[in-house]
Amino acid sequence: MSDKPIKKPSKRPERPTRGRADLPRLRVVRDAEIARTSPPELADLPEAFWRGAELVAAVPKQAISLRVDEDVLTWFRSQGPRYQSRMNAVLRSYMEHRGTTRARPRRSTSA
Repeated sequence: MSDKPIKKPSKRPERPTRGRADLPRLRVVRDAEIARTSPPELADLPEAFWRGAELVAAVPKQAISLRVDEDVLTWFRSQGPRYQSRMNAVLRSYMEHRGTTRARPRRSTSA
């Protein structure tokens, strides 16, 4: 008998599946399957809704450490998956409301 410990099989998949599109499958998906699996609120969109649509590339995000009040984090998490994206959207809305989309220049500290 060998002295080597027996390795338990990993419960994790070989590749991450969350956030990764199955491109070969998406290339062959038919309109009927898209309609069948779409959320109900998308069912009655008029054809004109898509006429002015633009493809918008995702902007890379910067990973940071952010301290927020526990109740704020709890509330955002309670809203479901992608809570960090919603937090980003709230911050973006605030930034745009303030009338700037670029960083303000730093004030000189010398007098």
